[in-house]
Formats: sequence, C-alpha cells, structure tokens
Amino acid sequence: MLDKIDIKILNMLQEQGRTKRNVLAEAVGLSLPSLSERLKKLEEHGIIEGYYAKLDKKIFGYDIMAFITVVMDSSKSFASLSGHVKKTTEILECYSVLGEGSHIMKAIVKDTEALEKLLTKIQSWPGVTRTVTSFVLSTIKETNKLNIN
Repeated sequence: MLDKIDIKILNMLQEQGRTKRNVLAEAVGLSLPSLSERLKKLEEHGIIEGYYAKLDKKIFGYDIMAFITVVMDSSKSFASLSGHVKKTTEILECYSVLGEGSHIMKAIVKDTEALEKLLTKIQSWPGVTRTVTSFVLSTIKETNKLNIN
C-alpha cells in the first residue's frame, strides 16, 4: 500500500528521474537512510521499474517514426512474433490489441529505405498476413508519467 510520502516520491521521480536522494529526502521530510529504504522497497515490489534517459532521436539520425499494425492469420504464431519483436531494435514498443490487427508496433528508423526493409522483415515473419503503417508527422504529447494522485 502506498502512502502520501511514496506518492510524492514517485511523482518527483516521474518529473525528474535524476533527482538526488538528499533532495527527495528533504522534500518529503525523511532522513536519507529512510528514503533509501523506501526507494529500495518500491523497486523490489516492481513499482519503480527503472530509470531512463530520454534521448533526442534526431541527433542520432532517426528521422522516421511509424506505427505498424500487424494482421496475423491466427494466434498460433504469437510466440514467434514476440521473439522476433524482442530481437528487432527498430521496434521500440509492441502491444497486443483487439480491433483492427493483432499487434501495434511503434518503430523508429533513419529513413524510408530502412522502413521498407523493416516492413519486409516483419511481413516475412510466420503468421503475418499484412501490415498497415502510419507515419508520425509530429509529436504533440509523449510521456511515461502516470497520474497517481
């Protein structure tokens, strides 16, 4: 069960994952050892899954982001698809969905040639019957922050 102090810690970390422990401790009124113990418990319970740096895609030459809807012939190939997705570095996220298609993937590539190669690869995977691709023109909102108040 999370208390108000845990919620405040988590909200601060969601805003700035590199917040120093002494700053967190002072903000929530705990000693540094008490804060460290809380963080350890939040991590052990899987509430905090990790700490990440958000990189500027353009600096690394990634100019195209796309969402790829995958249509499969049946669920028999689910394990195979999962394995391929996990090995494919251009795929940043993959969701199993209901509705149109069976999976939606968020992919990032450097150019249209790389996207064409990625689509050819995905379409060759067992069970994949077709893909539908949507290009991202601009990003209005992108966050991992959860409303936990």
